[in-house]
Amino acid sequence: MNYLIAGIIGLVGGITSGLFGVGGGVVMVPAMMFFLSPPIRDIKQAVGTSLLVIIPTAMMGAFKHYHPDPNVSNVNWPVALSLAPTAVVGGFLGAWLTTMIHADSLKRAFGAFIILVGLRLLLLK
Repeated sequence: MNYLIAGIIGLVGGITSGLFGVGGGVVMVPAMMFFLSPPIRDIKQAVGTSLLVIIPTAMMGAFKHYHPDPNVSNVNWPVALSLAPTAVVGGFLGAWLTTMIHADSLKRAFGAFIILVGLRLLLLK
């Protein structure tokens, strides 16, 4: 495996995570599929690997966005605490759903999702 390419993917994923709140799914999964296949065998393995990597990435990003003064902080604790329980359940359900969806179908659905989100960000205010 090319550890330099994996390191660059991690760096870009970390920067986009801290900057935009994305990185795992939007940056790391496509990059692993394109540059690290093999050893990444399919989108399911890329997603699982990305989810593991994004844990410390998200923790560092949240730490740097937090400030004790709520007027300055970029972390809204009440919203975060409301989102967390259902996001955990959703993460479990999403991972469970991958056991029922063929990798090729999942890859196409992921591509369509990224295009739709990108179009929305570009065209709507």
